[in-house]
Amino acid sequence: MEVSAGKKKAIIAYITFIGMLIAFYMNRDIKNEFATMHIKNMFGLFLLLICSQVIASSVDQLFGDILWGIAFLLWIFSIITAIQNKKPSIPYFSEKFQQWFTFLN
Repeated sequence: MEVSAGKKKAIIAYITFIGMLIAFYMNRDIKNEFATMHIKNMFGLFLLLICSQVIASSVDQLFGDILWGIAFLLWIFSIITAIQNKKPSIPYFSEKFQQWFTFLN
């Protein structure tokens, strides 16, 4: 896996949802496994963020806020791993994101 070639795409993926879309389109022509893993990871974190907002607005404000805080901390952790040229390593979730979001390959 060529890490250095995909580092820029991986970091861009973590800059909001639009950054993830830009990284996805940059990665379409010349595929990079490292960038693809981080794009999938960010997509999963984005869905977690949306779930936290839905829960906060319709179920329980406190639980939604806690879930949002967890998603934010995982986002910080993930962008740091991209900067350090490491694979996404959120326990349990990173593996599942790679399996679930194969349409982002």
